[in-house]
Amino acid sequence: MPSARSVDDERLTVRIRSFHALSGRSYGSPRIWRDLVEAGEHVGENRIARLMRRAGIEALRRRKRRPVDEGVRPECAIASNVLERDFEASAPNQKWVADFTYIDTAEGWLYLAVVLDLFSRRVVGWSMKPEMTAQLVMDALTMALWRRGRPKELLHHSDQGSQYAAEDFQRLLAHNGIACSMSRKGDCWDNAAMESFFASLKKERVYIKPRYATRDLAREDMFDYIEGFYNPQRRHSTLGQLSPVQFEQRFSTQCT
Repeated sequence: MPSARSVDDERLTVRIRSFHALSGRSYGSPRIWRDLVEAGEHVGENRIARLMRRAGIEALRRRKRRPVDEGVRPECAIASNVLERDFEASAPNQKWVADFTYIDTAEGWLYLAVVLDLFSRRVVGWSMKPEMTAQLVMDALTMALWRRGRPKELLHHSDQGSQYAAEDFQRLLAHNGIACSMSRKGDCWDNAAMESFFASLKKERVYIKPRYATRDLAREDMFDYIEGFYNPQRRHSTLGQLSPVQFEQRFSTQCT
């Protein structure tokens, strides 16, 4: 007859598989353990790690190829690095960081532009197109402005890519009273928070799946990751293991 401990291990393993599936098979033992504790389980993190190893449950990883950016970069930076790697904010809509990445599909590349609020690490704007154009990043910023209004004293930080240096994009910033900050040339660490988001998206969603058959399938999956998982559910160690939405909700409650 199995012991009470082994029976409980089997029960926990079932719950682990459930939470692992809900994360898109992207969570390792620390975040699975947090989910279980929040769900009412009184269990140690080491035990969860052991059960996951025994069951072969792990965060999946896979590598992909890269496109070539043929955009013409400006000879001189359009703006200085005002952000200076200060990735903290005391309230929403003080500092937004932006960048875009690529998703490989059988139909060709799909480019995803994102605007991230540094206060909560929430994706406040995004856009997807088959070309890496100024319109791609303009649409992401336009969505962010539509969702968050026109914040006063807002700083927008990006790299020096031709899309962000484009006259139309710079005009959009100026029209909305947004200060512009740009990373030093070739220094990805100046936009580390944005790099971190894209690394999570690739590891937790893109790289664990077969190559997308179409751009539409990739669009659907990116929407699901951002709006269905990352913003409302994904835990962040920098946010006290809250999701971006939960962190903003707690801030809003404290301010009322």
